[in-house]
Amino acid sequence: MYNKKKYLLVFTATILLLISYSFVKTNQVETSPRNARALYLQYCASCHGENLDRFAARKWVYGNSVKDVSSTLKNGRPAIGMPEFGKAMTDDEIQALAVYTIEKVAQVPAVVPSTFDVKHIIHSLDLTFRLEEVASGKLKIPWGMAFLPNGDMLVTEKAGQLYQVSKGVMTAIEGVPNVVVRGQGGLLEVAVHPQFKKNNFIYLAYAEGENANALNTSIGRGELRNGKITNFKRIMQAMPATSSGVHFGCRIVFDKNGYLFFSIGERGKKENAQDLTNHCGKIHRIKDDGSIPADNPFVNTPNAIKSIWSYGHRNPQGLYYDKKTDVIWENEHGPKGGDELNIIKKGANYGWPVISFGINYDGTVLTPDTAKVGMEAPKHYWIPSIGPSSLTKVTSSRYPGWEGDFLSGSLSFEYLERSIMKNNRVISSEKLLHKIGRVRNVVQAPDGYIYVAVENPGKVYKIVPVTK
Repeated sequence: MYNKKKYLLVFTATILLLISYSFVKTNQVETSPRNARALYLQYCASCHGENLDRFAARKWVYGNSVKDVSSTLKNGRPAIGMPEFGKAMTDDEIQALAVYTIEKVAQVPAVVPSTFDVKHIIHSLDLTFRLEEVASGKLKIPWGMAFLPNGDMLVTEKAGQLYQVSKGVMTAIEGVPNVVVRGQGGLLEVAVHPQFKKNNFIYLAYAEGENANALNTSIGRGELRNGKITNFKRIMQAMPATSSGVHFGCRIVFDKNGYLFFSIGERGKKENAQDLTNHCGKIHRIKDDGSIPADNPFVNTPNAIKSIWSYGHRNPQGLYYDKKTDVIWENEHGPKGGDELNIIKKGANYGWPVISFGINYDGTVLTPDTAKVGMEAPKHYWIPSIGPSSLTKVTSSRYPGWEGDFLSGSLSFEYLERSIMKNNRVISSEKLLHKIGRVRNVVQAPDGYIYVAVENPGKVYKIVPVTK
């Protein structure tokens, strides 16, 4: 005899069982371990290279066993800027990624050659040009570039050497201060005083401290004569010292009044950028001897660092002074996404880490806000991050198609970024010299030519327009 009530109970139980089974299967798919290569591309490639080609000289600072690498991935290594991924990956995924990384790094040559053919004529959207190699051989990571009045180039090697390049010949300069090389720190920027013909002053930015666990960025000044620096003196030392190996800054520019502006990163501690009682995460303004201008914005603020010009920066590695408009432009590294191009204003707060277009390296939300009253919004931001290493504006008539545009080096993707500008806005962009290597610096020399420095092996190229 047909029992309608019993049938409904059986039918309902069957449906619930099917739904439960479907949920379990779906959940299993969602939480199953992801492919190790996919994990590497998602979390590691932006810093270490798509093909693991940027592991620091294949040195395993914290060991290369599966246990060691898994611990590094899970817990991070703050001293060298390695984020933690324990919340982003399961233990099985972390172990799989550790095995993958160890195996692949062993297969990567110590020096990965560039895939870019520098001998070819290059056609950009608005210009045809070629590259002329002007410095190489002794360089691994050329960091800063500056020019003397006679046309000679000064190039810093991050490991601690300064070179003078004259007619293609590189000569090591004596008298460089002691530099501590750790993580992103080392010998960084070099700048030439606007009145060099009268005083022979050059400026160096470099990492120093009592030991490798107490470092920060310093700026010093010395006299360059006959291939030697004399009377070198530190004129500024950023505080606090820290064991962190990341976010040292540092770029230097002079304005039309002879004031010296320089950048310091927040040293991997986000809170520093909003704290006016330390140097970190700021753009600073000093006189050429290191003293403080009386009209700096925070000279009368109790406990504030008197050299601060602007704050709320993460890691500014590009600084450009536009003589024509008397405006300073800056680019800086965001976290994962959110690299910025800014106009720097006196006393302004640029928001890090309260506002940002980036996210944490493990994919979690850093801040829900991209704008806030009292904080400056970027003129442009990059997602994904290009890793901007430097910044210059093309003002030379040698490059008619590029005049008025900005050039930035890309560390992450190994190209030169051209930001096409109109009314102080980025209206388009172009990727130049793709896969030439990590572009560490780009400058326009007094002779109007643009020079580009790339890493590993270190080379400096001049961009030479080709006429039709």
